[in-house]
Amino acid sequence: MCRHLAYVGPPIALSRLLFDAPHGLSHQSWAPRDMRGGGTINADGFGLGWFPGPVVYRSARPLWTDPSLPALTAATSSGAVLAAVRSATVGMPVTESAAAPFSSGSWLFSHNGRVAGWPDSVVTLASELPVRDLITLDAPTDSALLWALVRARLRAGSPLGDAVSSVVTSVAAAAPGSRLNLLLTDGRSIAASAYGHALSVRADPSGGVLVASEPLDDDPGWRSVPDFSLLVADSSAVHISEGAFS
Repeated sequence: MCRHLAYVGPPIALSRLLFDAPHGLSHQSWAPRDMRGGGTINADGFGLGWFPGPVVYRSARPLWTDPSLPALTAATSSGAVLAAVRSATVGMPVTESAAAPFSSGSWLFSHNGRVAGWPDSVVTLASELPVRDLITLDAPTDSALLWALVRARLRAGSPLGDAVSSVVTSVAAAAPGSRLNLLLTDGRSIAASAYGHALSVRADPSGGVLVASEPLDDDPGWRSVPDFSLLVADSSAVHISEGAFS
């Protein structure tokens, strides 16, 4: 469906995450290893967001076709990043506004997966949102609606992990068979769900933590996040709640 990653820690060049690593996000865009039946390549857009800001750069074209991106990412360093490449669900638009990361205030968000039975399965959940949120969705896609649901919980004061957990639980109940790998950061911490797709995490001795759909290299520090788990991490600690959604 998609590949995404988030990093918090000491500032690094964005190119380390996208281009320099042997299996960085650029490589994952055309040669993913673990899509689990959710497509073959990720050519329907990409985006990256970084702090301070956040600053967001999105496109509807394949990541590897942007000639400016390698130099831009090599010249830009950040201590908090979220980036994604997209494989659009059949029938959903391929537009810049449909590419993650979605953003609001200090939050960046991405979704890897699909909502089963879209859109009928989540009409009741969508009706809980303010009308303004519905008519200003970034795009008419399941990911954009998931972001609106997460954002509503964040605005109500929920911590990142609670916002992700609540939306995954609600959508899974309303739309069984959905794939709901959500990824969220506020520039200081990361919350992520493993629900139907691959997810891995690596904590560095330097204090950084990297969460990604697939490991970016062969570093033995990578560990797989079990399916149906919730991950909450910052630069000093990683907590995985196994079976959070089982």
